[in-house]
Amino acid sequence: HAAQEYLLVLDRQSRRLKKLTEDLVEASKASTGNVTVNLEPIVVNEIIHQAIGDYDEKLAAGKLEVIVNTYEGNLMALADGRLLWRVLDNLLNNVCKYAMAGTRVYVDLGARDGKVVLSIKNISRDPLNVSADELMERFVRGDESRTTEGSGLGLSIARSLTELQGGLFRLEVDGDLFKAVVSFPQVK
Repeated sequence: HAAQEYLLVLDRQSRRLKKLTEDLVEASKASTGNVTVNLEPIVVNEIIHQAIGDYDEKLAAGKLEVIVNTYEGNLMALADGRLLWRVLDNLLNNVCKYAMAGTRVYVDLGARDGKVVLSIKNISRDPLNVSADELMERFVRGDESRTTEGSGLGLSIARSLTELQGGLFRLEVDGDLFKAVVSFPQVK
C-alpha cells in the first residue's frame, strides 16, 4: 500500500520535473529568439475560441465562466498561429491555476490604431502582492505559498513568444484584478 503511494508521488514528481524542463527549454529558446517564426494573417477570433474550447474542462473544474467579447467580427492579425496558440495556452493555464473559483473571466478582442488587441482579465484567488513587472520576471509567482504546480515561467514565455512575433505584451494588476494584454499588427 505504502509502495503504491510512493510510486504515485514519484510519478507526479517526475511529470512535474519533465514539465519544468520543457518550460526551461522553451523559455530559453523564446528569450534568445531561437524559435522559427512564420508570420501570416491569422483570424484571431478562431484561435481564441479553439484555445478556450481546449480549456473547457479545466475552466469548469475551477467554476470559471468565460465571457468572450469580439465586438468587431473576425479580426486578422499578422502573427504565427502556433506561437500565438502557445501564448493563449499559457495565459489560460494561468487563469485556471490562479483565478478565484466562481468568478468570470473576460476575454476581449478589438482593433485599435492598426493593432488587434486581446485582453484576458480575471480575479485572483490569492492577493496579488507583487507588481505586474515582477510577475513577468522569470520564476516569480503571485502566490507566496508556492503550493500549486508551475515553474513561474508561463508569463515570461508568453511575453517572449509575443515579442518574437512582433507583438506587444503587458500585464496590469489592480488590486485583485489581473489583466494580460497582447497586441499584434492588424491585417485588413
